[in-house]
Amino acid sequence: MTMSRKNSSDETVPTNTSAIPVAEGEDPWTDEELAEIRAELQADIDQMERKIAQSEADLRRLLDEGTEGTGRDPADVGSSNFERDQEMSLAANARTLLEQGQLALKLFDEGKYGVCEVCGCPIGKARLQVFPRATMCVSCKQRTERR
Repeated sequence: MTMSRKNSSDETVPTNTSAIPVAEGEDPWTDEELAEIRAELQADIDQMERKIAQSEADLRRLLDEGTEGTGRDPADVGSSNFERDQEMSLAANARTLLEQGQLALKLFDEGKYGVCEVCGCPIGKARLQVFPRATMCVSCKQRTERR
């Protein structure tokens, strides 16, 4: 079980940095690196929540505009439908990214961060520093994308 502590910015950081695995040949995590990763995960979550709120507001506006002005030009209706579909797609993507960030942060706080959810091997420090939301090692991610 990984013990945790609060750092200077009130973030939970595992005190046993060796509890977060690294790939073969990588240096162990430092407290500073872990604090940076956690802060980045939290910032991503906050950003996605703002994007979702903005996207939902834009979508409400588009839906409200769609009910006004019967007899609108078909091109205007088509354009409105395109905007609405695009906004819905952006909101769905933001929700997916939010869920990934929340899962990664939960794993981080539970001391289970950095372990591939498929094979159980270390995801790798280098991969997590580039993509902190990663829950799979590169090999497993590539296999799932090929399917």
